[in-house]
Amino acid sequence: MQQQGFGFEDIGHEAKDEGAAQQQTPRPPITLIPGYLNQAQQGALIDEAEHYPFSRPALTLFGRTHPIPRRQVWFGDDGCDYLYSGLFIRAEPWPKYALRLRQKLQRDFGLVSNGVLVNHYRDGSDTMGWHSDDEAEIVPGSDIASVTLGASRSFFLRHTQSNTKVELMLNSGDLLIMHWPMQSSWQHALPKRAKVTQPRLNLTYRHLIPHFHQG
Repeated sequence: MQQQGFGFEDIGHEAKDEGAAQQQTPRPPITLIPGYLNQAQQGALIDEAEHYPFSRPALTLFGRTHPIPRRQVWFGDDGCDYLYSGLFIRAEPWPKYALRLRQKLQRDFGLVSNGVLVNHYRDGSDTMGWHSDDEAEIVPGSDIASVTLGASRSFFLRHTQSNTKVELMLNSGDLLIMHWPMQSSWQHALPKRAKVTQPRLNLTYRHLIPHFHQG
């Protein structure tokens, strides 16, 4: 893809507050912006991800070891290593366009981040189970920005007290901002979808306490 002159320019999409759109109570504190990234921006990130050092680390549950059902890589500033799902992940240096997206998110929304977890789902058989992004090293009160690239997938939110569920369809280029304090009262998941045959990338930008794991 021709990328000469490429830039993450402002594109002027109006944010849609999905939490406010829900009539039920409680409502998740989220903002969904469909088509936040244009085709050139999406293509640059997808092409760049072809060279990301993805891996499938293994988790041990009930004495059995299983590789996670997706591939992942963590990019971050110096000292921003991440303990995620029981796995200690060292920060890789920022790639060009993942860094530009970080800068764009800060310019557009004031969203501060110093690391991004990139998940690669080969098709609808790759998943993410119910969880909250509530690790101790995440800066209290910070928001998390999630960008979808590639295949459209259903994304579920579940309130931990009432069990209220919300389903979103996330398409390529969409931006979902999970506002504080969502991670303390909601979980989210990406379930299996047998009819999805194309890959999906998800980039979640987070603000970590630097050198948290270095005492």
